[in-house]
Amino acid sequence: MLSLYFLLFWTFFQIGLFGFGGGYAMISMIQGEVVGHYHWMTTSQFTDIVAVSQMTPGPIGINSATYVGYTALTNAGHAWYWGILGSVISTFAVVLPSFILMILISRFLMSYKNHPVVEHVFSWLRPAVVGLLAAASLCLMTPENFSTPGDNPWQFWISVALFLFAFVSTKVYRINPIRVILLCGLAGLLVM
Repeated sequence: MLSLYFLLFWTFFQIGLFGFGGGYAMISMIQGEVVGHYHWMTTSQFTDIVAVSQMTPGPIGINSATYVGYTALTNAGHAWYWGILGSVISTFAVVLPSFILMILISRFLMSYKNHPVVEHVFSWLRPAVVGLLAAASLCLMTPENFSTPGDNPWQFWISVALFLFAFVSTKVYRINPIRVILLCGLAGLLVM
């Protein structure tokens, strides 16, 4: 059990250290580690964690770490109270790098934020953040979420229609994302 706690800490410390772009950019990294590499949970469980993390207050990356810590321990057969400790360790680990880095660089960044080298570094980080966000979106487009036309065509086409509605309404018509989420959730409840 101690090795699982250490792996949770180390995994989420690395995600917190290299997860530029916020919580949504971290989702693909978290999924790659907890579903693909360590097999702490299934893709379906991870999708549920992402959904719950989006609905609860707080940053999605931190919420995901909290839920993954709990789920990894309970899926390994440990009692719920060990899962709570796993949540605490994962949450602490994902926040720790940002905390340390912000303390170290906060003084220097304000002094040098207009320096050409600093501006150049940030210009290279922006495309990486967009790539991580795109990877997070693509990682969630799985048969568990969308189904397939062969398995369940009704669910597949409704999922595609809701996705397109959400994309067009937020990007083209600039509808508030909260309204879009509520409308898609209501539509999902009515037609599924």
